[in-house]
Amino acid sequence: MYNKFFKRLFACIFSVSIIGTSIMPYTAYAEENAVKSISTSFIMSPMYEKISLNPGDSYSSSFMIVTPSQATSNFDYKVYVQGYYRDDNNNTIFENIGGHSQIVDWVQINSPKTGTLKPDDSAKINFTINVPEDAPAGGQYAVITVGSATPEKAGEGGGVNIQESVAMGYTIYAEITGTTIKQGEVTGASVPGFIFSGNITGSSSVKNTGNVHGDAKYTLQVFPLFSDEEVYTNSENPETRVVLPDRTLYNETSWNNTPWFGIFNVVYTVDFNGLSSQVSKIVIICPVWLLFIIIFIIIALIIWFILRFENHKKTTCGKPSNNEA
Repeated sequence: MYNKFFKRLFACIFSVSIIGTSIMPYTAYAEENAVKSISTSFIMSPMYEKISLNPGDSYSSSFMIVTPSQATSNFDYKVYVQGYYRDDNNNTIFENIGGHSQIVDWVQINSPKTGTLKPDDSAKINFTINVPEDAPAGGQYAVITVGSATPEKAGEGGGVNIQESVAMGYTIYAEITGTTIKQGEVTGASVPGFIFSGNITGSSSVKNTGNVHGDAKYTLQVFPLFSDEEVYTNSENPETRVVLPDRTLYNETSWNNTPWFGIFNVVYTVDFNGLSSQVSKIVIICPVWLLFIIIFIIIALIIWFILRFENHKKTTCGKPSNNEA
């Protein structure tokens, strides 16, 4: 009776494990080899600048835009200045942000605001920032955007072929000298203790309560449960995000090559304007299918012990006592 029961039990366990291990590699392969179509008509270098300016200053700078040699057509572009900020999820919103967008009116584009680049061609975009004498102290932010200016073209049969719009931005992070306040807080930092699938990830929110931007730095360290030897760390090159004044930024930092199973000690650290917040947690990674197998084995062992106990009880009760013999 018991032999048949456990033969069927282990057959079920083997079948579930085979199904689980066959699904996991396929899913990972599909994600890693997903085709993403990215259309780029030009390259911008550099893409941002951090500067400190005094009221009354006149500051000039430039950046390059380059079209790739494999481009199949000319690139018509236009240049314009926008205010911007980043929302809580680090998405760029091209809108003025009150007093911190005044620099939009101070930026003067010295190069032609429209132009055409042939394949493997380049152009230098020159600009000047004229800071007023009464400019307020603190952060000022703008983006010089280079976007496609190709008009719609008539397609075959009289239809309209709408051209894809492409744009890139050169970000200006300016700090106007005076009474600048650099302060903020890490309003939340966490690491999940149990993961069914995916990467080990630390998440946090940083709130900038000052009047100038600051860099938030995110460090993730992963150790085996009983070892001090790191299996992953980005401490030499921590992930960095710029947090603008009066903004709260949510960010996630992940170990992209997280194994599908394991137990690790994870240390997640967030630094902002001299403040540091750290979370240390033991993280268990266990796929759902493996969890089901473990639960199934535990239940099977409990049933086995119960059946053994009942059988032993019946055997003991069925034996004649010494007095009866």
